[in-house]
Amino acid sequence: MVLNIPILLGTTRPNNKSSLVARYVNSITTEIDGVETFIVDPKEFNFPLDGKDEQVKDPRYTKITAQADAFFVVTPEYNHSFPGTLKRMLDSELKNYIHKPVAVAGVSSGIFGGARVIEQLAPVFRELGLVYTFSDVHFPEVDKLFNKKGNFIGDEQLYRKLINTAFEELVWMAKVLKYGRESLENRYH
Repeated sequence: MVLNIPILLGTTRPNNKSSLVARYVNSITTEIDGVETFIVDPKEFNFPLDGKDEQVKDPRYTKITAQADAFFVVTPEYNHSFPGTLKRMLDSELKNYIHKPVAVAGVSSGIFGGARVIEQLAPVFRELGLVYTFSDVHFPEVDKLFNKKGNFIGDEQLYRKLINTAFEELVWMAKVLKYGRESLENRYH
């Protein structure tokens, strides 16, 4: 069984560091057996309005979320919360998130590594029907983790371990919930 786990980038801000983190996470997760990952950059989609009505959906994103077994979100912390871009993306596909797990990497220029954005996302994920895993990854002082060419220069051993731990839990939850979605009666689908 190959699990489809898109990495959702949570910002469209020019020159953002979260894109570097998403690429770094993807480079590690492509080495995990039985997992297919790829980056979903919101700049490549059309989310013109707020809400969950049909007019706010991008059919390409709808297809990605329908086929996904789990999600890994990489998002910056903006003013103790998450970017509107991420909220607009998430709100566009309510039914495709139900009973699917999600893990998060928080990114910040400060010392907390996106801890506050991760905390702020918990009630949003719950309302969307996503199952939030407990192994978050924090990228504090992100400016010090990448060189000018965008290459990771942080503690490779530490971050590889953190990302792999987060994905171990995410994969386990993805398998369990996929079995449940396919085998048990579900009043939401």
